[in-house]
Amino acid sequence: MFGKAGALVDGIDPRFCERGGRLDMAREAYPDAPEPWIDLSTAISPWIHPLPALSGSEIRRHPDAEALRRLTQTAKKAYRAPSVADAVPLPGANAGLSVLPWLFREPKRVAILAPEHAGHAAAWEAAGHSVSQIASLDRLGKAAILVAVNPSHVDGRLVEHADLAAALPPLRRRDGLLIVDETFVDADPGHSLLPKVARLDYTLVLRSLGEFYGAAGIGLGFAITSHPVAERLRAALGASPVSAQALAFGEAALASAAWAESQRASLKEAAAALEAVLGAAGLRILGGAALFRLAGSTAASELFVRLASQGILTRPFRDRGALRFGLAKGEDELSRIRHALRS
Repeated sequence: MFGKAGALVDGIDPRFCERGGRLDMAREAYPDAPEPWIDLSTAISPWIHPLPALSGSEIRRHPDAEALRRLTQTAKKAYRAPSVADAVPLPGANAGLSVLPWLFREPKRVAILAPEHAGHAAAWEAAGHSVSQIASLDRLGKAAILVAVNPSHVDGRLVEHADLAAALPPLRRRDGLLIVDETFVDADPGHSLLPKVARLDYTLVLRSLGEFYGAAGIGLGFAITSHPVAERLRAALGASPVSAQALAFGEAALASAAWAESQRASLKEAAAALEAVLGAAGLRILGGAALFRLAGSTAASELFVRLASQGILTRPFRDRGALRFGLAKGEDELSRIRHALRS
C-alpha cells in the first residue's frame, strides 16, 4: 500500500504512519490547508498541567543528585511502585526505549506484542537484535525480551496482568526481560502493573508524563525496575538525564492528585464527544484508550487526505483501514472536525 518514505502512495506520505505530530510535513504537503491546524495525530492531552515557574539560579545550574532523588521518590509514590524497585528518570519515554536495546551485552531475540507502533521494533533492530511481531503471548517462542504496550498505542488493547505474569518464566530462564510500556495508563491507573507486584526483578515498566499531562515537549519519563539494567541505563544517561524544567514539572505534576482526577474526568468527556462525532460520520470505532479513538473506514487514505486538506492531522497506519484520532479541545475543534467529515 505504501512506498518509500517521501513517495506518495494512495495520496499519503508513509512517514505520517511512523509517528504522530508531523505538522511540519503536513504544512508542506498541504500548503492550502487553513490555520491553525488541529493536531489529532499524537494522542497527547489537549489540557496541560500548569508549568511551574523557575528561578534564574535553577535554570543556570545542573540538576543535582538530591533533586533527582526527590523526583524518583515522588514518581514511585505516585505510581505506587514496589519499594525495592528503582525509578530511573528519562528525558522522555521514547529516549528510554531508544537507549535500552544498547544495554544488553549480546544480541537477543525480541518479541513485540502486536499491534504496535514502529518505534519499539526500530529501536531493537538498530541495536542488532532479532525482532518479531507476535499476535498473542502464546507465540513468544524463544524470545528473551518481550515488549508489551499496555494499553496499545494503536487500538487501546489491554493485556491482563495474569497473562503477562504467565509469560515471565521463559524470559527468566533466558536471562531476559519483560518490558511493559504504560505510556497511556495514567488516565486509568487501575490498569497499571506497578501497584500489583512486590518486585520487578525481570520486568521493566516505562512511564511518561508527556501524554496524560499534556507536556510531551518537557521530556520526562521513568524506567521502573528491580533489574540490574537500571544501573546501566542510569550510567548511559549520565549525571543530568533531565532538565531543571522537567524536574520541577515532574515534582509538581506527580504530586497533583486532585488535578489528575479532574483531568481524567475531562478526558472521559472529550473521548465520548469525539466518539459521537466519528460515529455520526459513519466511521466504525475499532478501539481506543482515554486519549484517542481508532476509527475504521474503507477509504481511510482518502479520509486522511480530506481531513489534512482542511487542517486536521490524524494518524494513519500502514496495515489497516483506520485512522487514529486524538482528543479535540472543546466545541470549536469538534465543530471543525464535524464539518470536515461531512464535506
